Amino acid sequence: MITLKNVILRRSAKVLLDGATVTINPGEKVGLVGRNGAGKSTLFALLNGGLHEDGGDFSMPRQWRLAQVAQNMPETSESATDFVVAGDTRLVELREQLAAAETAHAADPDDADAGMALAHAYTDLADAGEHDAVPRAQALILGLGFKVHELDQPVDSFSGGWRMRLQLARALMCPSDLLLLDEPTNHLDLDALVWLEAWLQRYAGTMIVISHDREFLDAVTDVTLHIEHAKLTRYGGNYSKFEDMRALQLEQQQAAFAKQQEKIAHLQKFIDRFKAKASKAKQAQSRVKALERMERVAPLLAEADFTFEFKEPANIPNPMLTVSDASFGYVQEDAPPKVILTHVNRSVLAGQRIGILGANGQGKSTLVKTIAREMGALAGTVTEGKGLNIGYFAQQELDVLHPGSNPLEHMVRLARDLGPQSRERSTEQDLRGFLGSFNFSGDMVKQPVGTMSGGEKARLVLAMMVWQRPNLLLLDEPTNHLDLATREALAVALNEFEGTLMLVSHDRALLRSVCDEFWLVGRGAVKDFDGDLDDYQRYLLDEAKRQRELAKQAAEPPAPAPAPAPAAAAPAPASPRQASDGDGRAQRQRSAQERQQRAEQTRPLRKELASIDARLASAGAEKSALEARLAQPLPAPEIADAGRKLKLLGDEIEALEERWMTLSEQIEALAA
Repeated sequence: MITLKNVILRRSAKVLLDGATVTINPGEKVGLVGRNGAGKSTLFALLNGGLHEDGGDFSMPRQWRLAQVAQNMPETSESATDFVVAGDTRLVELREQLAAAETAHAADPDDADAGMALAHAYTDLADAGEHDAVPRAQALILGLGFKVHELDQPVDSFSGGWRMRLQLARALMCPSDLLLLDEPTNHLDLDALVWLEAWLQRYAGTMIVISHDREFLDAVTDVTLHIEHAKLTRYGGNYSKFEDMRALQLEQQQAAFAKQQEKIAHLQKFIDRFKAKASKAKQAQSRVKALERMERVAPLLAEADFTFEFKEPANIPNPMLTVSDASFGYVQEDAPPKVILTHVNRSVLAGQRIGILGANGQGKSTLVKTIAREMGALAGTVTEGKGLNIGYFAQQELDVLHPGSNPLEHMVRLARDLGPQSRERSTEQDLRGFLGSFNFSGDMVKQPVGTMSGGEKARLVLAMMVWQRPNLLLLDEPTNHLDLATREALAVALNEFEGTLMLVSHDRALLRSVCDEFWLVGRGAVKDFDGDLDDYQRYLLDEAKRQRELAKQAAEPPAPAPAPAPAAAAPAPASPRQASDGDGRAQRQRSAQERQQRAEQTRPLRKELASIDARLASAGAEKSALEARLAQPLPAPEIADAGRKLKLLGDEIEALEERWMTLSEQIEALAA
C-alpha cells in the first residue's frame, strides 16, 4: 500500500502539503481533486520519484511497477504500433536479454551455459506476452480513435493531440502495479473517452487519476482524495459521493463553529461583567480557564466560487443561419478538395442549444469551422441572418493568443478592433475591472500570457468572447484546460445565455447540462440524433463493433472455391421408385448419424456451459455481498482483504463470461 504520514511538500517557498496523512490500498482507483495550483501534480511528482518529501514519511512497495503518461511530445519516425509496443518495458528488457543471449550462443555454440541462458530468454519472453504484443498494442491504438490504416504510419506524421494519444496508449501498454494519469481525457473525443473508461474499469492495479471530468471520475474511481489549504482528505466513493459528503461536512463544520462562537461570546460576557467583583472573581477565573482549554472549531474557509455571465446580445436574428445543400471539407494543395460532409441542409434558429456528436474524424470540427467562417463551403450555400455575431472557441484558440502580451494588452487590442461602440466602455479601469471578474486581478493583468497555465489562457479566451457580446456561440472542446469549478461556472453562464449555442465537447456533464437537442455527424452526413447521451454511448459501442467487423472482413482472405468432385464411373440406371426409396433411406440414416454425432460433441460443451452458469450466479452473489460490505466503514486491513477478494471475483467472472461466449459459439457452430 501507499502511505503518507505527516508529509510536507514545498515548491519553492510555497507549502503545498502540510502534515498530509493518507493510506491508499492495493487495487483502489483514486480520483485526486482540488483547485488548479493546489498541489495535485506535485503529489504525482512525489509518487513517481521526481520529488522527495520535505518532511514526514512517505512509502510505497519497492517492487511495484509504475506507469504514467509521458508529457513530452514524441519525436520519432518509428510506426505507431512499434512506439506503443515499446511501452511494455518488461518486454523491451527481455528482448535485449534475448539479443545478448543469442550473441553469446553464436560466439560459442558448445557452451552449455550460453544455451541454457538462450532457452531461459525465450521462455521469459513468451511468458511476458511476446506472442500477442502487437495485437495488444494495436487494440489500444484503435480504441483511442486511430484508424486501421494508421497503425503503421510514423509517429511524426501525426499532429500533437494524436501523438499524446499514442503516449497514453504507451502508458496503458506498460505492465504496472500503479498507474498515474494526469488529465488523460484532454485530447480525447467522446468515443475514445467511453473506450478508455471501459479499459480502466478492468485495470487490475492501483490507479490515481487527476481529472476535471466529473462523469469520467464517477465511472472509474471508488476513492477521492481532496487537496485544499495544504491538507489531504480521503473520502470513500467517487466524485459525486465526495461532493455530497463534502457539502454535509461543511454544513456540520459551519454549524459547530456558529454554536461554539455563541458559547465563547456568552463566557466572555460573564468574564467582562464580573471579573472586577470580588464575590464573582473565582467564577470569572474559572471561565477564563475554560476558554483557554477550549479546542476551537476552525471557521469555514471555502474558496470563493468563480462566476461570470454572457452579456445580453444586441440583437438575435431568426434564423441565425441556413445551410442549403452544402458540402464541407478542406482544400488541398496540388490535389482535389477533400470532401467530408455532403448534402448538408440545416437551419439554426434563435435560442437553440445544440450538442454536436460524432465519432472522431467524422467532421465535427469541420462543420463548426465552416459555420465560424474559418473555412469556406466546398459547395452549396451558408446564409447568415442579419446581424449574426459569432463567438468562436476553438481547440487551437489558445495558440492564437500572443505569448508575449498580457491580458490587459489583449483586451485593449480587442476593444480597438471592435470599433467605436466597444471603445466607449474600454478605459483601462473598465478593462481591469472586467478582467478581475474572470479572476485576473492585481498584477495578473500584466503577466505575459506565455507564462500562464492552460486554464488561465482558457479563461482569457472566455473573457474576450464575453466582451464581444455574441448572439451565436460555437464552442469546440472549451473545457480541456478548465478545472471543475470553472466548468461549473461555464455551465451556469451558458444556461443563462440568451442567444444560440452549438457545442462540441467530450464533457458529458456539460452536454447534459446545457444542450436540449443533438446533431449527429457521421458517414458523410449531418442529421438529428433522436436520443440522449446514454443512447449515444450505446450507438458508439455498436458503431465500434461494426467497424471491427468491417476490419475483420477486410483482413480475411476470400474463401477458396470448392474443388470439383472427381469423376466416377456411372452407376447402372435404376428405376425412379428404387432411386427414390434408396436415396430417402440413405438420407435419413445420414441425418440420424449426424444428429447423434452432434449430440455427442455438444454434450460435454453443454455440461460445461451449465456449470459456468451456476458459478456465474454464485460469483455474482458473492460480488454483491462484498460490494455491500465495502460500502460500510471498515478497518483498513478488512478493506484491503475485501478489495483483493472483489478483484479476484471480478477476474473470475470476466474469464467465465469469455469461456461462456466461446462455448456458445462452438455449440452454435456444431448445430449449424
